[in-house]
Amino acid sequence: MSSPKKPKASTRTPPSTGRDDTGLPAYRARRGVHGHAVAEASSAFHVDPQARIALIRHGVPAASIGDLSARMGISKEILLSSLGLSRATISRKEKHDSLLSRDESERVLGVEMLIGKVQAMVEESGAPEGFDAARWFAAWLVNPAPTLAGATPASYMDTFEGQRMLADLLAMSQSGVYA
Repeated sequence: MSSPKKPKASTRTPPSTGRDDTGLPAYRARRGVHGHAVAEASSAFHVDPQARIALIRHGVPAASIGDLSARMGISKEILLSSLGLSRATISRKEKHDSLLSRDESERVLGVEMLIGKVQAMVEESGAPEGFDAARWFAAWLVNPAPTLAGATPASYMDTFEGQRMLADLLAMSQSGVYA
């Protein structure tokens, strides 16, 4: 018995407002360095879970990875490595203006979610002026953490469970229960 063929990935990108032509919730997109529509990080954290799931299923533009690495102030290669994504695959998808797979989209949105969480934490503290959550997060990723047995947070970014653990770690640091 043969399995059904997987549909070819769409190259459509979500519009900047409303819903795209598939009826998916829009994920505030803007034009990146190369003119591609790229996801806006701060909105991922505030979008309801069902909309994020729909976006993951649809796929985020491959070009969003370059924009994300630029906002974080790190090379695309470092970001891809920490997410466990193939440079060749992502480059091919960028070249063809393709969307990322579900797994790839989930990992990238996970980074966006964690950056959004950091931004929300700073805003709750009442001092967000001049704070760059993406760059702070990038610096935090490469510093060994005692709570991770000396491993870097970046070494946990390649799985959903690892990203969830980092979100919990950030929440603990905010509440002062840094174990």
